[in-house]
Amino acid sequence: MDSAALISNEGIVLGILAAILGGIFYTQQSSHSFWQKFYQWIPALLLCYFIPSLLNTFNIVDGESSGVAKAVKTYLLPACLVLLTISLDLKAIARLGWKLVLLFFVGTFGILIGGPIALLVVGALFPEMLGVDGPQAVWRGMTTVAGSWIGGGANQLAMKETFDVGNEIFSVMVTVDIIVANIWLAVLLYLAANSQRIDGKMGADTSAINDIKQRVESFEAQHKRIPSLPDFMLILAVAFGAAAMGHAVADVMSPFIADNYPSLKALSLDAKFLWVIMIATAVGIALSFTPARKLEGAGASRIGSVMIYFLVASIGLSMDVTAIFEVPKYFLIGIIWMLIHAGLIVLVARMIKAPLFYMAVASQANVGGAASAPIVASAFHPALASVGVLLAVLGYAVGTYVAYLCGLVLRAIAL
Repeated sequence: MDSAALISNEGIVLGILAAILGGIFYTQQSSHSFWQKFYQWIPALLLCYFIPSLLNTFNIVDGESSGVAKAVKTYLLPACLVLLTISLDLKAIARLGWKLVLLFFVGTFGILIGGPIALLVVGALFPEMLGVDGPQAVWRGMTTVAGSWIGGGANQLAMKETFDVGNEIFSVMVTVDIIVANIWLAVLLYLAANSQRIDGKMGADTSAINDIKQRVESFEAQHKRIPSLPDFMLILAVAFGAAAMGHAVADVMSPFIADNYPSLKALSLDAKFLWVIMIATAVGIALSFTPARKLEGAGASRIGSVMIYFLVASIGLSMDVTAIFEVPKYFLIGIIWMLIHAGLIVLVARMIKAPLFYMAVASQANVGGAASAPIVASAFHPALASVGVLLAVLGYAVGTYVAYLCGLVLRAIAL
């Protein structure tokens, strides 16, 4: 930002986000004909993402320096993952079958080949991008996008170090990464709101997904009760207690691996956030086999969903929709790259008649990682959020290896 943002007080920023979310949900349940027609076309979840982005775009809030987004990601994300997995039915998820895993790797392959193809196309239009090397070379910057879109932030930084990416091109590619990935996120959220109609046209088999939904709804109906104050306190204790366990393990394991097993950095096992997510998710899954599962009857997943919506709003807060006009040739690379990924995964999904949920979550587990894959999954149903988490962890595991391979291909094309 060229000038100071209008609002820098984090308390005010958090209050504004809460007011935006409250306004969206208030109007969504309104009986007024205007709002009923409005939300037939515009998903509420998409607004929760888009409206906060306008705060950053018009410099009302500086999304880059605001600590709200970081705090929400660091503290609310692991807590909400616990609450969304506490009623997990692993047998039902296993019945989702091979199509989901296949689409995940199709999405990974799309990113692997999409980057080199995009560089070839845009390089033909802007020859100065090719035949040059050095820390600020375009191909080096693209390796960090590959790391981000296949795994996550840890994989992105791993590529920055591996290929000695200069700070200037890294900054440009981070902007491309955020804008293009968030545009695709918005598309997926819109598709999620119309999934039943799309699945019907494609003739997709949604029986396994419906089975999970019915099982969760049946369990909730069986144990549903008017929550008391002790219920709410127990829910929050479990959520933040499990998240604390994740942070505690991360504080020990991350530096231990970095110092003693540097070879494991290729799997991003030295990244603190990965450990936080893995431990919190593991604790949530473990609790699903205990009486803590009954907390779902008091609304555990609903509180988790509240946290998810704050996460969506905070992600939107970091997006500047006008940045796409600042470096158009680099954004052209990102757009072509994403279109190849999206086109390939959509094509294969249609060929195998996979539900839209499979395609959306498989794609976002690649492109968005653990921060946004559960958002897309829960847009279909809160019970499905854990599927996004499990796939996102798989993305962390393969991200560095596949991104490194993509980097080698990019280097061969550029030089």
